[in-house]
Amino acid sequence: MARTKEGKEMSKKSIAKTSGKKMKSKRKERKPHRFRPGTVALKEIRKFQESSRLLIRKIPFQRLIREIAGVNEKEMRFQSSAIFALQEATEAFIVNLLEDSVLYINLARRIRGDEF
Repeated sequence: MARTKEGKEMSKKSIAKTSGKKMKSKRKERKPHRFRPGTVALKEIRKFQESSRLLIRKIPFQRLIREIAGVNEKEMRFQSSAIFALQEATEAFIVNLLEDSVLYINLARRIRGDEF
């Protein structure tokens, strides 16, 4: 240990400076936790399958319906229940389409002999 005056203790910084060695801190910097690839996606899929709420936002979907119908605000009106029914049918169609695509992807992997 380095020499000091009587009754005075040296700080850790000054000890490190005089000895020429770096003092290691007791705390290590931790890396952020990372999930394996695909784990987060599977969690999200389970979460969305359990919920019964609509995933498409209402106002953008309503704008899309009006744009497709090609009507101005004064020409034709839509009931909110009609837009809700269209939205439910659209989401059901998209979910069915994606489920079928996953089945076809798994079938193609099996035929080629790829691993999952």
